[in-house]
Amino acid sequence: MKISVVSSILGDYSLDESLKYLSGLGVDQFELGVGGYPGKAHADALVLSKDKAAREKLLETFKKYNMGISALAVHGNCVHPNKEIAASFEADFEAACVLAGQIGVDRLVTFSGCPGSDPDAKAPSWITCAWPSDYPKALEWQWNEVLIPYWEKAVKFAADNGVKKIALEMHPGFCVYNPATVHRLRNAVGKLIGANLDPSHLLWQGMDILEVIRELGDALYYFHAKDTQLVEHNIRKNGVLDTKSFTDISNRSWVFRTLGYGHDIGLWKQIFSALFVAGYNDSISIEHEDGLMSPKEGLEKAVKLVQESIIREGNTNMWWA
Repeated sequence: MKISVVSSILGDYSLDESLKYLSGLGVDQFELGVGGYPGKAHADALVLSKDKAAREKLLETFKKYNMGISALAVHGNCVHPNKEIAASFEADFEAACVLAGQIGVDRLVTFSGCPGSDPDAKAPSWITCAWPSDYPKALEWQWNEVLIPYWEKAVKFAADNGVKKIALEMHPGFCVYNPATVHRLRNAVGKLIGANLDPSHLLWQGMDILEVIRELGDALYYFHAKDTQLVEHNIRKNGVLDTKSFTDISNRSWVFRTLGYGHDIGLWKQIFSALFVAGYNDSISIEHEDGLMSPKEGLEKAVKLVQESIIREGNTNMWWA
């Protein structure tokens, strides 16, 4: 396993400054945001895909610090009901596909997206109820008329440009938010689609991450290392569905935390071991969205926990077996 870091954590620093800092911490890779929600602080796929000299400079900077690129991050909503917004996200996604082929990175990380509830909608509609009947009808329209047709086209474009894995982050607010929805889209459009497993978005929904790993099977394409603290006294009063601001930490039912501050290191060791058993001997990409500590403090604490917990080398000499 290798340690990666999500680039948006260091958005206030240049690429050179970021890689120098991370190399000093013992980090192996950088998850490079190239458009969409991750932003373009370190790299812009729309620019780089058209500028060979800029691509060469980018790769030289990574080589300078002996750092790899774990994935290109281009999270967005390409099925947004606002056509202008959708087109902007799609332009970034397609540029990321082209760039991936140009620089030899075969994995993208993004969201499935979420359409509106009907052809006249102006905003996305994340449906979580089976009743009244308006909801399941709208959900089937979203999947069959918008989501699946979009991804049928998108996976072909990605494959034509050398992308081998699209890791969809299972994220509430988007159509793919758990293993069942990963498998539904994957079965519909093919195995280029898989999952980016970020436990922070699943823990508050009540999922067991060890079971999630087993359920995903060979659809597990990437891993984000981020924790969530469940605030039990608020959950007992209001449940886990929470629309309060992330800054209202004392009143929320759950909050994102640095690794170890929501669940102890013992669980994280079990998670990394389960990944290894499942055949995922790949990038562990640390993300920081902890509202209680600075990005650098949170990142450095997370790096130490991951360094202590991941499996670097499998045992190939089980003489007792």
